[in-house]
Amino acid sequence: MEKGTWQPKRKKRMRKHGFLTRMSSTTGRDVISRRRAKGRKKLSVKTGSK
Repeated sequence: MEKGTWQPKRKKRMRKHGFLTRMSSTTGRDVISRRRAKGRKKLSVKTGSK
């Protein structure tokens, strides 16, 4: 039986999709501004408490 595709890792999640990563590139800032315009409550992913 094969492993599933989702093997959650907090660090990887934040480095790929976190707020600071989004803000560090022009296209990432576009993503954040689109989500703000749409009225999203969450602009980027959050880590759960350990």
